[in-house]
Amino acid sequence: MFIILGLLIIFEAMENFVVSARKYRPQGFEEVVGQAHITTTLQNAIDNNHLAQALLFCGPRGVGKTTCARIVAKMLNGAGTEESVDLSLNIFELDAASNNSVDDIRNLIDQVRYPPQSGQYKIYIIDEVHMLSQAAFNAFLKTLEEPPAYAIFILATTEKHKVLPTILSRCQIYDFNRIQVADIANHLKKIAEAEEIKTEEEALHLIAQKSDGALRDALSLFDLIVTFSANGAITYADTVKNLHILDYDTYFKATRYFIEKNQAEALLLFNEILQAGFDGHEFVIGLANHFRNLMMCKDKATTRLLDVAKSVQDKYADQAEKASVSFLLNGLNLLSKCDFEYKSRKDQRLHVELTLMKLTHLNTALNLAQLEAGNEKK
Repeated sequence: MFIILGLLIIFEAMENFVVSARKYRPQGFEEVVGQAHITTTLQNAIDNNHLAQALLFCGPRGVGKTTCARIVAKMLNGAGTEESVDLSLNIFELDAASNNSVDDIRNLIDQVRYPPQSGQYKIYIIDEVHMLSQAAFNAFLKTLEEPPAYAIFILATTEKHKVLPTILSRCQIYDFNRIQVADIANHLKKIAEAEEIKTEEEALHLIAQKSDGALRDALSLFDLIVTFSANGAITYADTVKNLHILDYDTYFKATRYFIEKNQAEALLLFNEILQAGFDGHEFVIGLANHFRNLMMCKDKATTRLLDVAKSVQDKYADQAEKASVSFLLNGLNLLSKCDFEYKSRKDQRLHVELTLMKLTHLNTALNLAQLEAGNEKK
């Protein structure tokens, strides 16, 4: 009896939980993150009654294409005003990934013939439109070119190059950008404040970087870290541990060993990284990116190119002062060569270790070269 009651409580808690991507889905253009060029254009087009009858939203996953399509559909029919009624029957969503046959498009064309019973427009949102078959595209062409005055088509795709040119020529195209790390981090901070979750700035930036410009992925990672943390707080340590990634401190430590010419510690650090289950190639790529960030800190004008938290940016600035431009440029060349040759090497560990040894003695080699150049001038 008690077991059944416990299971019912668990199921009820699961039913009440809504993932952040759904709970905080934007309801208006002002809530859309990182797509101001899109939302401003759409808002002006609706306000001035200049909206095309066929729109194509294209861009990476999780950047707000379907969300903006739904907002457009609501705004066109005046949803949210006192006079608005239930307009759900006026919005039709079709997933072209699973409904890509010519029969599916013919059914849609048959629906287009009937005007809306309430509201002014019928909006058809076709997601992943590039998945339509050749016959389905051909069947759709005429309706897309000359739709009834009450019909608006909004097509969404992650692969614009797969959409037929004849379809592209009939649509007004909107290109969505990958969302900037800072914009994602700020949005996550607002959600955390709304949910009363304590966060660390470095952790939010790390989640934003890992999401690769997709807000939906960032929100999924955000929920994952909150669930993982015992006290419901998002800390940098928990984020690094859960996402299983090498943190900034690893690269700061490695670079410090190179500058101090401490070969033994550099090799021991690499051994710890391998024993922790990380790939050597991943370490090389991360170290190259670390050197790139240090290079950006050599000039105040390029410091803003770092997509990191302010506290981490200060650490980069401090270490950049201890590393010469020659050391960083030559180090980048060594790491780039190591990255390029990594997969073709039989002993990949030795290949990385040789690169680390060269980096450790790089300052010595640069000093010798400078002395030789000075002697030749004399």
